Amino acid sequence: MRQRPDCKTLAVAIALACASLAVQAADTSPALPKRPTVTDVIKASKPADWRDLDPQNTLYVELPSGRIVIELAPMYAPNTVANIKALVHENYFDGLSVMRAQDNYVAQWGDPTEKKEFKAQKKVKAEFDVAIAKDMPFTALPDTDTYAPQTGYSNSMPAARDPKAGRTWLTHCYGMVGVGRDNDPDSGAGTDLYVVIGHAPRALDRNVTLVGRVLQGIELLSTLPRGTGQLGFYEKPEQMVPLKSIRLAADVPEAERSHLEILRTDTPTFDAVINAARFRGGDWYKNSPDHVEVCNVMVPVRKKDQAQAAAPAVTPAPASK
Repeated sequence: MRQRPDCKTLAVAIALACASLAVQAADTSPALPKRPTVTDVIKASKPADWRDLDPQNTLYVELPSGRIVIELAPMYAPNTVANIKALVHENYFDGLSVMRAQDNYVAQWGDPTEKKEFKAQKKVKAEFDVAIAKDMPFTALPDTDTYAPQTGYSNSMPAARDPKAGRTWLTHCYGMVGVGRDNDPDSGAGTDLYVVIGHAPRALDRNVTLVGRVLQGIELLSTLPRGTGQLGFYEKPEQMVPLKSIRLAADVPEAERSHLEILRTDTPTFDAVINAARFRGGDWYKNSPDHVEVCNVMVPVRKKDQAQAAAPAVTPAPASK
């Protein structure tokens, strides 16, 4: 027969339960202060915070599955970008293939036969970094970086600098476009291009010429079946994805262009984006890093006709605690 607990036993149980609840309440972390999110900042942005893409420095990569839009960076790789444009104008890439998709690394296209002729330069001197010019825009991040003395954004591209050496270079963040090469640093002409589709391989910085960044359509590359050959190359021709064409936006009729705009990185609005990425708040985050690296701030891109919901002005989070 089940016995009823006496009053003393019941009182002890209640006391223990209350103590447990008190400990749980003491262990509950307080909510982070209300801070704007990147979405909040974008909603409060003004038209002047955005810029159009330069059609002379925008590539359209046409795959059977859709279009990839790439913004080129001639300020960081002038000779290589010029050679890529020359290849595009002679239709070199038309009919070639995406021949490599390496998991957590890159997708690459080019001529799998290495036999297609072209008139552009066969070799271009490596442009791993360039001299810092006075007119070169740069919005520096306040946080330290493992790979460079200073990182930030230049014309919306993730970039790094060594102020003492007077040199600057683009960084291998997600979506960046690089030039394949052999052991010879000057062997890359832009005939083989790759896109970073995984965790940022920053050890490649200043070892490969970077020429731009994918602004739209990277999912067409990042979701490709992975190659089973060495370094993720496809082993059978039927596994490769055909390149229909690559064109400069300037050579495409206006009605057929992708009308995008990108957030300027030389504005207080972008400073607010950086702070929103550094100082996380709201109901979901329980701990804020109060720190951000160059590959963790994706410069926003949107369609020009995208409607923006009205929102109050955003006050940037403090730069330090």
